[in-house]
Amino acid sequence: MNPTHRAWAAAVIIGFFSIVGFASVASADHAWGNYHWARTTPTFTLKLGNNLSSVWQSYLTVASADWSLSGVLDTNIVAGSAGRNCKAAAGRVEVCNAKYGQNGWLGIASVWISGSHITQGTVKMNDTYFNTATYNKASWRQMVLCQEVGHTLGLDHQDEGHSNSNLGTCMDYTSDPARSDGLGNNLKPNAHDYEQLATIYSHLDTTTTLAQSTAMLKGRATLEADLGDDPATWGAEIRRSKGGHASVFEKDFGNGEKIFRHVFWAEPKK
Repeated sequence: MNPTHRAWAAAVIIGFFSIVGFASVASADHAWGNYHWARTTPTFTLKLGNNLSSVWQSYLTVASADWSLSGVLDTNIVAGSAGRNCKAAAGRVEVCNAKYGQNGWLGIASVWISGSHITQGTVKMNDTYFNTATYNKASWRQMVLCQEVGHTLGLDHQDEGHSNSNLGTCMDYTSDPARSDGLGNNLKPNAHDYEQLATIYSHLDTTTTLAQSTAMLKGRATLEADLGDDPATWGAEIRRSKGGHASVFEKDFGNGEKIFRHVFWAEPKK
């Protein structure tokens, strides 16, 4: 992001807090753990590998531009190398879509961890559900893609109540992403998302996990470039939202190496 855009983003954040008076949407902490991309500079660029079909191209373009309004990071769309199975590659996030089957999930963000550092990630959009009448809508495609990319940056949800008022961020669960409930629709990040990213990346690391030549995972996790599409292969479900629309799975390989999966369920789990 150039200096003008960074100044604009900062102004948006300040203006947002002035308007809402530090309401609950602005005070919540929605980082997930202390997981982040290691980098040695105050700002960084994360590559998004584009493995998407033509129907998804515009949604990735919008999501990438929206997340790049952050004052600490840019996302750069590059040619994908993941194939249909969406295999992960070190130092970047691969973004994919396919008919992954009637396995209950609409979208997934998978993140590989070494210690506290994200080393690679994937985003999968399940066309088996996006081709149905319920989800074959621009608003659902934009929100879910935006949310899953947000998870690969280190963000969790701001809210997981499916029937609550929309908070004006794609990191909020909802029954209707396009609905505006005073704070806007849920198609894009909001000011608090950018503030949370600034908090997550407020320190510098002594190394980087953003280079494809730097594979920080050294054990069994390096062999798990794709955990498959069946929840039975994802490890332990360590969290599920009250309404059953969101889950987090963890596969622990030991020595600080893990793979997390943030799951957006099309069919809520009880």
